[in-house]
Amino acid sequence: MNDPHAPTPPGSQPNNPNAPDLWGDAAIKNEAKNETKKARSEAAGVDWERSLLEKLVLATVNEQRAARRWRNFWRFAWVALVLAILWALASRDLGSAAKSGPHTAVVEIKGEIAAGSDASAEVVVAAMKSAFEDAGSQALVLLINSPGGSPVQAGIINDEITRLKAQHGKPVYAVVEETCASAAYYIAAAADDIFVDKASIVGSIGVLMDGFGFTGVMDKLGVERRLITAGANKGFLDPFSPMSAQQREYAQTMLGQIHEQFIDVVKAGRGERLKESPDTFSGLFWTGQQAVEMGLADRLGNLDYVAREVVKAEDVIDYTRRDNVAERLARRFGAAIGAGAAKALVGLSLPALR
Repeated sequence: MNDPHAPTPPGSQPNNPNAPDLWGDAAIKNEAKNETKKARSEAAGVDWERSLLEKLVLATVNEQRAARRWRNFWRFAWVALVLAILWALASRDLGSAAKSGPHTAVVEIKGEIAAGSDASAEVVVAAMKSAFEDAGSQALVLLINSPGGSPVQAGIINDEITRLKAQHGKPVYAVVEETCASAAYYIAAAADDIFVDKASIVGSIGVLMDGFGFTGVMDKLGVERRLITAGANKGFLDPFSPMSAQQREYAQTMLGQIHEQFIDVVKAGRGERLKESPDTFSGLFWTGQQAVEMGLADRLGNLDYVAREVVKAEDVIDYTRRDNVAERLARRFGAAIGAGAAKALVGLSLPALR
């Protein structure tokens, strides 16, 4: 006899047709829970992928923005540099073109006289032109403190002094500070008068070409120089090759010719004031006091003395061309580097007045 209160075994139908199907409801609930978990898991996976993609996109955008900011910064920096250079050049030109009252114009010639230096012909001649063209300048004073340098650069400046004096009708005076030797004296010889300090170093009217020879050392060390040239004298002045008598004679002839050019310039500039002696053009140098006695200089005096007592215009205006910061930065990436590199590669020993 069956007990109506006994539990119905799994899989069997209940005796009461109106009773709820508890096992079916549980299965449905479990299945619903599993579907919910699955949906949540899929949603979490989608959210994780979406979050990762959003982070990657955001990082890419930030990187692009940073790169764009740096590009804009460097563009702005270069534009600012160019504008600064243009402003400096315009200011300098406007300042040199401005008319001023009566004054003594000064152009400094300091350091080595060479292409690309502060005492190059390009820089000095441009400054002299500005000084002569100013209606207020009564005379030009070349303030010199240089041991010498290139005969070519000195020759260009000397020629321009003569030309500008004739064109503008203004006198030119050279005032020597510490040193006015060799190529520097080549320039000073074109002045109407040369003023020195009694202890200044003046003269050194000569030409030299210096270098080194290592052939004896190489022989002792057993080092062989393998220099291949096309042209019998292409290796002329190579420090690791011996110099022949013919090459030495050729170099001496070339130096002698430049020396004669130097002597002619000094004689033309000093005229009858020069008291020539066997040592005058030997390359020796003298004190300022001795230079006055020899006719290489005219009087003792400094810049203030010349402006006050000779030019009669105590106000002194400096026309020397000096690079500002922007110009120095520009030149660092310009022709100065190329010229220096070319000079280093060629390695030639050029004639010098020093």
